[in-house]
Amino acid sequence: MKPKGIHKIIIANRGEIALRIIRACKELNIPSVQVFSEADRDSLPVKFADESLCIGGASPNQSYLNMSSIISAATLLGADALHPGYGFLSENATFASICEDYGIIFIGPSPSMLRSLKNKAHVRKIAHQAGVPILPGTLEPVEDEEEAKKIARSIGYPVLLKAAMGGGGRGIRKINNETELEDLFPIAKRESFASFGSDEIYVEKCLINPRHIEVQIFGDGNGEVVHLGVRECSIQRKHQKIIEEAPTTGLSPQQIKEIQEAACRLGKAIHYKNAGTCEFLADEEGQFYLLEINARIQVEHPITEETTGIDIVKSQIQTAATGELPFEQTSISQQGWSFEFRITAEDPYTFTPSAGKIDFLHFPSGKNVRIDSHVYNGYTIPAHYDSMIAKLIVRENNRKNCIQLAQRCLEECTIEGIKTNIPLLQQLIQEEDFISGNIHTGFIQNWLDRCHK
Repeated sequence: MKPKGIHKIIIANRGEIALRIIRACKELNIPSVQVFSEADRDSLPVKFADESLCIGGASPNQSYLNMSSIISAATLLGADALHPGYGFLSENATFASICEDYGIIFIGPSPSMLRSLKNKAHVRKIAHQAGVPILPGTLEPVEDEEEAKKIARSIGYPVLLKAAMGGGGRGIRKINNETELEDLFPIAKRESFASFGSDEIYVEKCLINPRHIEVQIFGDGNGEVVHLGVRECSIQRKHQKIIEEAPTTGLSPQQIKEIQEAACRLGKAIHYKNAGTCEFLADEEGQFYLLEINARIQVEHPITEETTGIDIVKSQIQTAATGELPFEQTSISQQGWSFEFRITAEDPYTFTPSAGKIDFLHFPSGKNVRIDSHVYNGYTIPAHYDSMIAKLIVRENNRKNCIQLAQRCLEECTIEGIKTNIPLLQQLIQEEDFISGNIHTGFIQNWLDRCHK
């Protein structure tokens, strides 16, 4: 059913997430507008949106990061709402504020919320006040190297130097001893300023090989917050996720309940609005600590959809339109198991990007198999954007059967003309520790180290 209050949505993104939003718009009977760069002129989102408009060159700065061009397109084509997807401008408070100024509904948190959550050190402070566990470290950015040394000595090495305004796994330096801190502190500050426009950094205890656990939340902006279960995202390389699953083998039912309650408690404390994700790290005992809040839809949202039956993108639109949540906590339950595999256009072992033309493409299909992708036979992958080209999502009644289904699907998945990480994914899910659920954030690096011995 079409929600009242939104008549046309402009999509300020590209690739699979843009296509995902277009599908949600069509099912809600809301016209969609796709903005695109010169490099994406032949993309599926451009083909399937109700309207489309080129807003600049291939470079993100000329197109998907060009606020004035996007707002001009929305005004020209009469869009009264905007979905930012993930990445690009999705967590940009200035962009959300400009949308408000032009009477465009930003499908996501408010500008003030985005501004508040951008500072990771500030989020730690809020979480601490709300009684949500955080890793030992600073609640405010550190002023200088001597202060950082003092904190590191008190909590013990290794520690992390993290950009206060960072995100997406960037702006992080692992520090093993005081000598490294002396060498890397000024470098970390310069990198932080170059990447995020602020040299503020904070110190946090570094857990060795923790699990990465997420809780999907939804809020109405007035204090009502619900969760949509948990996800495990421990299989990652350099803080970038590769395989995600829902729910998790890493926490007991009681611990899952506690982490979900903690996420909702934090969401309620800040009056969170729309979809968001509370990310946690969990140690070997299952003790969890808040990592950050991602104030947008996540790449891995499909596994939550598959295990709850809730369409997260539709729910985002409905919440933005009505100011009310389209579900209650008592109606939500997580059933079965789901995996998501990020298929990237890169060498499977050196991770070098592999742009170019797809000469032949065959995606797997069958019961409980879902492909979220914007590529097709003959499509040319541009070199200007993220290397992810598809997401393979599988669902089954339990984890063992889900792995077996994934093995069949990855074997069937064929992409010729470019290199992809499919061989790596196939090998990882055949590892005994993966099959048994004995995974952590250092899993891939440990595996690579063993392979190179």
